[in-house]
This record gives sequence, structure tokens and C-alpha cells, in this order.
Amino acid sequence: MKKTPLVASLVAGVLLLNGAAPLTQVSADSKAPTKITLWHSMTAANEDAIKKLANEFNASQSKYKVVPQFEGQYVDALPKYLSVAGTDKAPVLFQSNDISTKQLATSGVIEPISTLVKNDGLSTKDIRQNALNYYSIKGKLYSMPFNSSAPVLYYNKDAFKAAGIDDLPQSPSYSDITNAAKKLTEANGTPALSILPYGWLFEELVANQNSYLINKSNGRTGNATKATFNSPAATNVLNWIKDNADAKTLVDYGTGADASDNDAAGFAAGKDYIMMGSSANMGMLADSAKFNVGVTYLPHPDNQDAAGVAVGGASIWLSKDKSTAEQKGAAAFLKFATNPKSQAEWAVATGYFAINKKSDNTSIMKDAVKKNPNLQVALNQLSDTKLNNKTAGASMTAMPQERINTQNAMENVINGKDPKTELAKANKQTTDDIKSANEQTGAK
Repeated sequence: MKKTPLVASLVAGVLLLNGAAPLTQVSADSKAPTKITLWHSMTAANEDAIKKLANEFNASQSKYKVVPQFEGQYVDALPKYLSVAGTDKAPVLFQSNDISTKQLATSGVIEPISTLVKNDGLSTKDIRQNALNYYSIKGKLYSMPFNSSAPVLYYNKDAFKAAGIDDLPQSPSYSDITNAAKKLTEANGTPALSILPYGWLFEELVANQNSYLINKSNGRTGNATKATFNSPAATNVLNWIKDNADAKTLVDYGTGADASDNDAAGFAAGKDYIMMGSSANMGMLADSAKFNVGVTYLPHPDNQDAAGVAVGGASIWLSKDKSTAEQKGAAAFLKFATNPKSQAEWAVATGYFAINKKSDNTSIMKDAVKKNPNLQVALNQLSDTKLNNKTAGASMTAMPQERINTQNAMENVINGKDPKTELAKANKQTTDDIKSANEQTGAK
């Protein structure tokens, strides 16, 4: 029953007679902010940075409150999200890594970010096109690029100088790296080069030769049905690995994503002198390496120009069937999180590159680049990348399986197996994995 002013006064009087405080009328302006849950997989300094970003957004307005929640590493967070997707327990926003893109885009439980662009004023005009290309399928943006990185090559400039080797060119060839690795290995008596058996690195080295990984234009024009990396480009990659394995220039840090931290730590400690890895390692190396760190573009085969690289990292997804207020809050937060200042601060704090092009012109980024000029190398490589479906990165549900197959091929070649045989085996297994994934999802 709706209370009239008289009834409300009588109720207040009764409360006073019983020693209780009178009721106060709540104004619309004092309404509690809409809660925007954000599940993420950031740890250590990166978690501090995402909490800081949420706190700054919350302090900037009163309509919405973003609540970041750590839900484990990407591999753990994705099944956890899918188990609650479509229910009230699902977060409004969810961070997931690059290789989950096709799985989430076709899951039926997310709302494409293009909806927020169309309806809620979220703009992507200043977001780097490389990042937009990765998270778009047939022109529709499914998630917002957020913590993005790209592969670069790191080298120990002091070790090069001590061995009488010139600094590497901005875009080195395979021979540039192999020749330097041989000289450094001979000069120091220990393997000088790390080529980590990692599917992500394999993909990037193939893309850098302007070549596809799977059919249907890397799965960008339709659902891929087979792997196509049993190609001259991938043959170049495995033959280059074999050349260095035969020359005993390769250091062993293990296999796959789990070994990447050991790879970076070993390089920083001076255990080897050349390493390919994520641009997100740049801040850590600047702080921990006791030598001058050089950074170049990802290497390419001799007598062939570099095509460029695809972005890695992760993006932020919007859960489907959230309220209008939650969608508007998600759009407001993503707009804040991707503005030039926020992205500049995020890049400096985490090592990921700023996805907003205008961040490059902020005093925050200019000061950071002045302090560490290597930051500019990764941005230049992105700018020089040929924007097409080859460098957009492959899009398929079977990406995790592909990475296992190709890193196994890389490791087997390092251990003396034939590159041609290992490549054909990995390609066939990936095609089988694609067919199996398509059958499970009903894709054609």
C-alpha cells in the first residue's frame, strides 16, 4: 500500500514514541550505484593496476561501481565463467585471453562489444587497428582489447659489444640472429639463443611471413575446416630452429607458455643473450637486467620482408542479458579504461602497450619512452605491420590444441627430429582437432 504523507507522519511518530529514529525520505540522487562486476586474471603488479583503474573510475562518477574480482589464471577462469554464464552469477565483464576469442564469440553467452559501440556511446576510433582486427570477426567487434602485447626480440647489447658483434638491425633476418648466436656461444662457452617451443611464437613467426595458419582466411571469413601451416613459411621456421639446434646455440627453458617466465628471467640474469618474447616483458627487463637491453622487431627469413605481428594478451567481454543499467555501466567503464590517460598509465604500470593511439602523445608515455626508448620499438613494429587477415591472427575454437601441436613440433625438431615430418604431423593433428571442435559446436 502506498503511504500518504499523513500515514508517513503517523509512522514516524510511533517510531519516536518507541525510541526509534524517524524514517527519512531517500532521494533518487542518493540511489546506490549499479554494481559492475569484473572478473579478471591479473596478478601481482598487474592486479594492483587493474584495481587502481577501477578505483579511479569509481571516484570519477557516482552511477556505477566497478568491482574487480580475481578468478584465477586464464585457463582456470574461462571454464568457471562458462559454468555460470547466462545466470545471475555471471559477471557483467569478463577478461579472457586471446585464444579464447572464437570459443566465446560463438558461445551464445556474450553480448558483442559492438552493441555498446552502437547503443551506448563507446567509441573505438582511437583504438589501434591491429588490436581491433584480432577481436573482430566479419567486421563485428566481440570484445574490447585491453591488456595487449606483441612479440619482439631482445638481446644483450653488452654481450654483443664484448664479442665484437654489431648491434642488430631494427628488422633482423634469421641469418642475423643465427650468426650472432654462433659467435656469442663460441665466445662465452654457453648457448646464446632462446627460441622457446611455444605455439604463440610459432604463429607469430608464420604471420611475419604474411602467411595463413588455417583456411577461410585464418578463420576470418568463415569457420575454419583445416590447418594450412604445412607451408613454406612454417618450413622456414622449423628449418631455422634446426639450424640453431645443430649449431648447439639453443638454451633450454622448457616448453610452452609456462616456460615463458623462466625464459625471460634467464635472459635478465645473463644466462643467454638473445630471446624472443612478449613486449610486456619490457618493464621487467628494464628494472632487473644489469646490462643494456636491445630490442628489435621479430626476425624474418633472409631475402624476405617482415609482414608484421598479431597482438596477444587479453580482452574484456560483456555478458549477455545484463540489465540496461549494467550495460551502460560497462560502456562507461570501458570508455574510461581505454582513454588516452588511463591506457598510458596502464602501459607504464604493467608493460602492456597502450591500445589507444592517442596515449602516445600523453606526457606519461613520452616520459616513459624517454626513460626507456625500447618501448617505442614495439609500437613502431605495430605501425609497420601489414593489416590483413594473416597478421590479424588465426580465429578458431581449437587454438589451444594448435598451440600444443606446433610447440611439440618445435621441441621435436630441437631434439633432432625431421622438420618436414614434424610439420606435417602437427598440421594433420590440428586439422583433426578443428574437425572435432566443429562437430562439438555444430559449426560448418
